[in-house]
Amino acid sequence: MTPSWSELVRVFGRIGLLSFGGPAAQIALMHRELVETRPWLDEKTFLRALSLCMLLPGPEAMQLATYAGWRMRGVPGGLISGGLFVLPGAVVISALVALYVSFGDLPLVQSAFLGIKAAVIVIVVQALRKLSSKALTSRSAWVIAGLSFFSIFALSLPFPLIVGAAGLWGYLSAKPADIPRPRSEWQYPATGTLVTWLVLWLGPIVALTFLGPTLLADLGWFFVKLAVVTFGGAYAVLAYMTQTVVDHHQWISTTQMIDALGLAETTPGPLILVTQFVAMLAGYMADGPAMALAAGIVALWATFVPCFLWIFSTAPILDQIADRPKPAAALKAITSAVVGVILNLSLWFGMHVIFAEVTLSSLGPASFWSPVWASFDFLAALLSVFAATLMFLFKRGIGETLILMTAAGMASYLV
Repeated sequence: MTPSWSELVRVFGRIGLLSFGGPAAQIALMHRELVETRPWLDEKTFLRALSLCMLLPGPEAMQLATYAGWRMRGVPGGLISGGLFVLPGAVVISALVALYVSFGDLPLVQSAFLGIKAAVIVIVVQALRKLSSKALTSRSAWVIAGLSFFSIFALSLPFPLIVGAAGLWGYLSAKPADIPRPRSEWQYPATGTLVTWLVLWLGPIVALTFLGPTLLADLGWFFVKLAVVTFGGAYAVLAYMTQTVVDHHQWISTTQMIDALGLAETTPGPLILVTQFVAMLAGYMADGPAMALAAGIVALWATFVPCFLWIFSTAPILDQIADRPKPAAALKAITSAVVGVILNLSLWFGMHVIFAEVTLSSLGPASFWSPVWASFDFLAALLSVFAATLMFLFKRGIGETLILMTAAGMASYLV
């Protein structure tokens, strides 16, 4: 069934406004709207498209929305469905940045952020638990995850290198016996599609390099790199993002980075919208509101335009991709590595929230973050336990937990 344009806009607008709770909840929402409630996609097509989106870098839920729109109404449909999935969250993020820079230093607001940060620790741990239960199903997967954690935690190796090494290992180690003979000759995507979307994606960033402010060009190229290595969701690249924007470029502080993630959790749309928050905050601190708006647009462009590139280039050859399990083996290895990366992120967030001071320690060639135990924050620890109780014991959702933890943080200040 082919929906009308008005139906397409209405349904994907609804999905965009209600897409809270991370990719699992967003994919479930799309399944209900597109497969169960309306006969727009059949089950087999939906699951095969989801498998393709899992193989691609970037937010899989947004790419799935883009694929669904493309499947029903071609490229314009894909642009509408993908755009509507992101735009509501982008508008909310812009408003949150304005509120953050205006009122973020108030003691009551800081207490509210402490509750949100405590919730974020538990949310990341929950994501780690869910992903590890699905990904670590073999000895080799555990080994990859362990090596990944050691590489980023103790050796500070860059995330793209870890992902690339894991993917290459998975691709090359796939057993020939596990690879069925292709049913048809491999067909490559249209060159025109690749070139068009590459130019659309990278052209403005190249122009900024020569004509725009240095900050916008640097932000653009950083988020371009991030878009290429964003396997495993936003949590996987947050450690790499933090390493670059906080330690290397010093665009924002560690506290602001944690606040950015906490506020991004409260918005609809993909969590990778945290890139927009980071960019806007960096722009505001560098040169005020106008630079903040420009930086946010650059981040959105660099992060989400490649999603259209991946989908419009690969969707026409989806069946051929599904015939070849080598990419699936590479993704499986990457997913195992992502478990180790998210474990590192969990420890990093936990230390920076529960301890007022964190120091860099060394042991031979390894260097890693460790807490200053005398700076233990009892209130932050207590709020983290409360957040864990809400999510793990009482099974509260992310949205409800964030609201309750915000209230708990504010109550701690008033008490």
